[in-house]
Amino acid sequence: MPPVISVKNLDHYFGHGQLCKQVLFDINLDIYAGEIIIMTGPSGSGKTTLLTLVGGLRSAQSGSLQILEQELCGAKKGQLTQARRSNGYIFQAHNLHGSLTVLQNVRMGLEVHNNISSAEMKTRSAQMLEEVGLGDRLNYYPDDLSGGQKQRVAIARALVGRPKIVLADEPTAALDSKSGRDVVSLMQKLAKEQDCTILLVTHDNRILDIADRIVYMEDGKLINDRAVVAAS
Repeated sequence: MPPVISVKNLDHYFGHGQLCKQVLFDINLDIYAGEIIIMTGPSGSGKTTLLTLVGGLRSAQSGSLQILEQELCGAKKGQLTQARRSNGYIFQAHNLHGSLTVLQNVRMGLEVHNNISSAEMKTRSAQMLEEVGLGDRLNYYPDDLSGGQKQRVAIARALVGRPKIVLADEPTAALDSKSGRDVVSLMQKLAKEQDCTILLVTHDNRILDIADRIVYMEDGKLINDRAVVAAS
């Protein structure tokens, strides 16, 4: 099977003219269906930039970046919008809307899909919240939840559309050790059940064991890509 994410000779730049600065250098990376990949490295090494390119949040400039066999290098706005519909996003800041209930926040993950009725959106959102252990919090507001619960809502929102790819940027950074472990274990469980691929950026060494492979970046370059060996 072809990779879900295929990056070849990818370079990326910020700014123009004399202010132009190269931030990614000759990145080569293949990620396959169902894999959990953790990307780590120092701050400023290019991890989040690469994650946003993979997620179609900005257009790749040079090289090749194929997501589900679609080329995104030089992609137009409409192509990027279409590509984003295959993705679920989880960030360090849960980005929940304080004026919406938990159920309404999760339902937003289905708004980009045109073929789902309002009733089905509500049903699927409630089922997803049940999966993340918040079935009794549907009508709560984000301010009524703990940090770990808010991140569970963010996971539910990311996964309710049954995405092929989940992109997570420091999802445990604002959580204590137990909450962080619970969150990534939940991501791992649900992603495996839905057979989706996870690309997760983190500085949190406590969660590296959930990965199938660890990608290490430094100074805009992919320095190491290694499989995780399970403990016997």
